[in-house]
Amino acid sequence: MTTSSSDSAPVFPDAPLSLVRPAFLSGLLVVVAVVAGAYLGHIMFGIWMFLGMALSLANAKLVQLYVQGVTAEENPRKRPVVINSALRLAILTVVALVVAFLARPDGVGVMFGLALCQVILVLNTVIPVMKGLRTQS
Repeated sequence: MTTSSSDSAPVFPDAPLSLVRPAFLSGLLVVVAVVAGAYLGHIMFGIWMFLGMALSLANAKLVQLYVQGVTAEENPRKRPVVINSALRLAILTVVALVVAFLARPDGVGVMFGLALCQVILVLNTVIPVMKGLRTQS
């Protein structure tokens, strides 16, 4: 949080909401994983990684849509967002664990996909915001 002058309100940089860049970077990582997996004899690792990344991107889009709907209400509340997020994350976790267990050893790729895509999504948000904060100083 920064201020432009001592008596003005804080100005926060806008966080990017587009999922195009994260989807593109995730796709590149999946291609690398599939090629490396094929070379090492575990091509399904890359396929499962694709599923993890797709689930993570779908979750991010659902979060955006749900938060837009809640914030459009006259009196937005946090409770519905928390319940919706917890339910969605529980479902993603169960799906990922079932795939990882049933498709051993390559099924663990779904966990790698979820984790790497989350890192990409966080960096996609944090880097532009940090740049915006730095230019305001």
